[in-house]
Amino acid sequence: MTSVFLVDDHRIFLTGVRSELEDAFEIAGSSFDVDDAVDQIRTLRPDVVLVDVHMPGGGGVTVVTNVLETNPDTSFLALSVSDSPEDVIAMIRAGARGYVTKSIGPDELTDAITRIAAGDAVFSPSLAGFVLDAFASSMPVQEDPELDSLTPREQEVMRQIARGYAYKQIATRLSISVKTVETHVSSVLRKLQVSNRHELARWASDRRIV
Repeated sequence: MTSVFLVDDHRIFLTGVRSELEDAFEIAGSSFDVDDAVDQIRTLRPDVVLVDVHMPGGGGVTVVTNVLETNPDTSFLALSVSDSPEDVIAMIRAGARGYVTKSIGPDELTDAITRIAAGDAVFSPSLAGFVLDAFASSMPVQEDPELDSLTPREQEVMRQIARGYAYKQIATRLSISVKTVETHVSSVLRKLQVSNRHELARWASDRRIV
């Protein structure tokens, strides 16, 4: 049976979704918090993660990005009240396999999860045309030269620093040495031309990437 992990900071909604899905899938777990979700997903290794897009602490993009770095076989289906093109593109770029809105019915959601687990890409009907047009035409997304100057590992360390983690905590979370963390931080500060972690946190917050 397909195992599913649920991530949403609205507890009543999460409880309802769990109730609708538990007969069709093995519910591996659930979380209301971005950091806790990442830790649990890495440990439990569910087949599919159903994740909300907008949550405190970075939202769905942060969950997807963090998990796929260590668990590349995990499949993500974004579930959101938003049908904003920017949100859809951000989640797909992060690595989500699909995006559906919270107006979806229980049977449709069950089908979407099943298809995601099988390797398909799934989008709400109202989004499908947009997604196909956007990616078929290689529609450029808003670029950020400063962010793009960072390597994937530097971006990950930057997010951890901006969220307030100490070097030792980051080293443990990313399975690297404290010295390596220090090296990455120095490189990040130099490339972004900021002086300290407080300025870095402000830089990341302004871009809504933490």
